[in-house]
Amino acid sequence: MTAGAPTTHLARSTSERSTEPEASMQPSHDHVHAVIEVLVSTLGIEDQASTLDASTPLFGELPELDSLGVVELAAALEEHFDIEVADDDVTGEVFETVGSLADFVAGKQVSSAP
Repeated sequence: MTAGAPTTHLARSTSERSTEPEASMQPSHDHVHAVIEVLVSTLGIEDQASTLDASTPLFGELPELDSLGVVELAAALEEHFDIEVADDDVTGEVFETVGSLADFVAGKQVSSAP
């Protein structure tokens, strides 16, 4: 029964996010590249940098991206991109791939633009 709870939370977060600009925003090559740079430096995976692209799976696939790694990465993204990553933003969907994370960052930048 508890296994359904996170799915419900993810579904609710996804539907809430679908009305925000980031849902329709496609990450640019620049966003993907910048997210990879932050990911590599934050997690210390310089040896894997050349293998990362938008389709690279993240959460559950990179051993370095454990719960502490997610917190550190979120803080590094906030600092690098001048965005705010709320606790509700940290979902399996956002951290699914490099591309989904870049899409999230791009959307946050658009929604926080003056």
